[in-house]
Amino acid sequence: MMDLTATPETHIIDGTDATFMADVVDASMTTPVIVDFWAPWCGPCKSLGPAIEAAVTKAGGRVKLVKIDTDANQQIAAQLRVQSLPTVYAFWQGQPVDGFQGALPPSEVDAFVTKIADMGGEAEDDGLADAIAAAQQMLDEGAAADAAETFAAILQEDPQSAPAYAGLVSAYLALDDVDQAEAILNGAPAEISHDPALEALAARISLLRAAANTGPVADLQAKVEADPADHAARLELATALSARGETQAAVDHLLESFRLDPSWNDGAAKAQLFQLFDALDPKDPVALTGRRKLSSMIFA
Repeated sequence: MMDLTATPETHIIDGTDATFMADVVDASMTTPVIVDFWAPWCGPCKSLGPAIEAAVTKAGGRVKLVKIDTDANQQIAAQLRVQSLPTVYAFWQGQPVDGFQGALPPSEVDAFVTKIADMGGEAEDDGLADAIAAAQQMLDEGAAADAAETFAAILQEDPQSAPAYAGLVSAYLALDDVDQAEAILNGAPAEISHDPALEALAARISLLRAAANTGPVADLQAKVEADPADHAARLELATALSARGETQAAVDHLLESFRLDPSWNDGAAKAQLFQLFDALDPKDPVALTGRRKLSSMIFA
């Protein structure tokens, strides 16, 4: 829901190399952040800047804007390979997710800002919200079969309800019926297929499938202890741990693999971290802390 109390001073700021981690990476864990790289001598920047500010102001706090003068702040611009101005990057949950170079017409700027703001999600306006909440409570209390029945009934009333689809898939996962959960997920309407909750469940199912092919956890732990640089064993161990719900331990192993050799197997540790983060709630402390640690390593 739009934050009507937001003011330009709170969601449009000037950033620096020194404050980039706090203003952009950390802030984007909860709210999408757009970074506008500009310079005083840049003609197109003078038209793009006000257009972005207007679009961000219209978004009412659902997205933030950080403006960085590249003449005064060259370090971050160099790390992000900014080669021409203006350059715009969008960050969500600690990572760059979109961007463009050069000035755009105001209508395209508005569309870009709206797309980035939507990544942060909106409050659901669903007439069946109470039923969804009740079904979710059943699921939380361990009554997965009853929850599945209720979510299915909700979908009869509203076939486009992403929360109901997510609940039904989660219920079947709780019942250890991965095949049925995946079939339901694959049957979701295309219009809601990119809902964050459904994408998280898709990542979770993918991890469960991968975990079925891993070796015993004790054997994998022994391999990693014997050779900390055995990245293959460490990533396999992380997969097995995540399937068991030991997500913190899985994240720790993947971060350690990335620290030891970020480029191993074309960045496999980072790719698996993203998959694991995608499978978690964006506000999960494990995901928030893990994303921040990974970003610190990337931008160090």
